[in-house]
Amino acid sequence: MLGSVPARLEREIGRRGRMVAVDISQLGRADSAGIYALLGALTTGAEMRFDREDLRRLAEIVHPALEAAPTTVRADHGITAFFERLGRAIVAEGIEVYRALAFAGQLILALIRTALRPRRLRLTPLVAVMEEAGLDGIPITVIMTFFIGAVVALVGVNILVEFGVSVFTVQMVGVAILREFGVVIAAILLAGRSASAFAAQIGAMRMNQEINAMQVMGVDLFDALVVPRVLAALLMMPLMTFCADIGGIVGGLLVSWLTLDISPVFFINRTLESVEIRHFWIGMSKSPFLAVVIAATGCRQGFMVEGDTGSLGRRVTSAVVQSVFLIIMFDAIFAMIFTELDL
Repeated sequence: MLGSVPARLEREIGRRGRMVAVDISQLGRADSAGIYALLGALTTGAEMRFDREDLRRLAEIVHPALEAAPTTVRADHGITAFFERLGRAIVAEGIEVYRALAFAGQLILALIRTALRPRRLRLTPLVAVMEEAGLDGIPITVIMTFFIGAVVALVGVNILVEFGVSVFTVQMVGVAILREFGVVIAAILLAGRSASAFAAQIGAMRMNQEINAMQVMGVDLFDALVVPRVLAALLMMPLMTFCADIGGIVGGLLVSWLTLDISPVFFINRTLESVEIRHFWIGMSKSPFLAVVIAATGCRQGFMVEGDTGSLGRRVTSAVVQSVFLIIMFDAIFAMIFTELDL
């Protein structure tokens, strides 16, 4: 416990008048409480000279705690208050976008560093996340797309029978699953399972001050926590998409067999003949990009967790909501691009 040390520091510094800088090169050992007391005792505009890397990292961690708390918004229900809340919301969203872009830039640099120096990659967490996020999620992905394929086939049967072209249900199932539903369902399940897990894991580390300890020890947070998760999602998402495609086609095959008496052999042969392979590659081409978006969103929300469990719950929820929103948004963007390219 520091006891009266902070007050004594403030009195001592106050006696010396306005100070430009404080030299602590001769300081022995110091923890976060000591650095907090030193920073709090400095006069406005003064700075502390750090000749030691450990003290500088401690100051970077402690300094945000000295910032003034935000002022409370005056309770008012008039038109002025409405525009004030609207403005605050717009500014908050702008800050959120800026932080997301900054995080994306740091992630790109970390991936480039890893590509140039593969020894930086931590294989043990990479393999562990690949198993947790990818292999363990394949069964539920196949089951979900199986029912999606069955639903698409049922819709096709109900609509196409009226026109006497029920056989085109095969093409409808193939194109819908391979081009859209397979990759989107796999991405949504990855967001629900893995983005939330990434946010919870990193958020729990922040709450337990493990992140601060890693920073003090000089560990690169992106190399240790972000890159393995992003690469694991990047490697496993195409496999999950492929399994989702198989599950969806099997679901459509079963419904077509039971309702239209289309044999499985005929269904498979017609799928191979009438559904172009480009639809499969279009769906697969989306999966790596969506995987990076999902993993990065989960990790970023985890780093934004504060010191209470309520913040952890909000960030985990935000990770899933933002991931699903980005999946739908980028899927729509890809759809417009492929339409313009006539693919």
